[in-house]
Amino acid sequence: MNSVSRIQGAWWGSFIGDALAMPAHWYYQRHLIPRDYGNFETYVAPRSEHPDSILWRSEYPATGPDILHEQAAYWGRRGVHYHQFLKSGENTLNLNLAVLLAESLVACGGYDAQDYLDRYMAFFLSSGQHRDTYIEECHRGFFQNLAVGITPKKCGISDKHIGGLAAIFPLVAVYHRDVRVLVEVVERHVALTHKNADVVRAATSFARLLAAIFEGASVGEALRICGPAAHPAFSFAFSRWAQLEKDEDVVGRRFSPACYIEDAFPAALYLAVKYEGKLREGLQANVMLGGDSCHRGVVLGALLGASGGLPNVPPAWITGLLNHDKLSSLAESLCSLSSHTECVSR
Repeated sequence: MNSVSRIQGAWWGSFIGDALAMPAHWYYQRHLIPRDYGNFETYVAPRSEHPDSILWRSEYPATGPDILHEQAAYWGRRGVHYHQFLKSGENTLNLNLAVLLAESLVACGGYDAQDYLDRYMAFFLSSGQHRDTYIEECHRGFFQNLAVGITPKKCGISDKHIGGLAAIFPLVAVYHRDVRVLVEVVERHVALTHKNADVVRAATSFARLLAAIFEGASVGEALRICGPAAHPAFSFAFSRWAQLEKDEDVVGRRFSPACYIEDAFPAALYLAVKYEGKLREGLQANVMLGGDSCHRGVVLGALLGASGGLPNVPPAWITGLLNHDKLSSLAESLCSLSSHTECVSR
């Protein structure tokens, strides 16, 4: 299997992992997931109500730049689904930012932080760019800092959520052949919104894993190649847990299903080890575990997609993505860009 197939597998796996989990994102009463949405054999649209929603507790000051737009009316209400207006097969906000990053990479012939930031700010400050109701704390913090005069490259906050890993796979697609450059670019990019050492370390470790898998390693082999020096979770007994324990015990007792990086990242790694070669089953299992299943699903989908390559990704799940045509074109462009050793990094 060549690296192009692995890159495409990771690309589609990421978007699928997010879109599949989207309706049940941040469900913590796990028994309600199959009741509300079935077994996730295919994509489904979200309900307007969410039994575990805490959107009503999220805040964004009226004095900040308008990034909520028409969704502002739903903040402060109880029971509102975070993704209430998304359609079946549609991706959440952070995956829109992955597309934004991919478009910037293709347009600039490599990574240009300022070009990405210009696109990022225009995306949030313009109405109608997306249909998501929820905007993560990192983005709200960025624009609050921007409002008080902080330069854009320094507006990131110390956010410690796995959402910081959700958009980096286009960088791995382009820079995986030179791990030193890859790590440098990922660090710079993640720090634009997440100035948290644990998130940055997890992001560079995730990038190293994908790079090793693109070169032909299995998930388990990639964990050993990178080793605990890259991330302490790489020494965990994932294979033994997969044989002896239930998923809901590993992701529930050993690790919280919530979004915090210290639990969410190793939870995704555990699922990747257990379900290697079984992308469909792995992504379905991820949804049923609840919590931050979207962003955990992005990491899991990328790892399983890279390991099995494009043939391991169900075609119906690819074509079922709402923006399939656009994503397909971008995937081809990224694969073409990755073959050029002169990719720039600014």
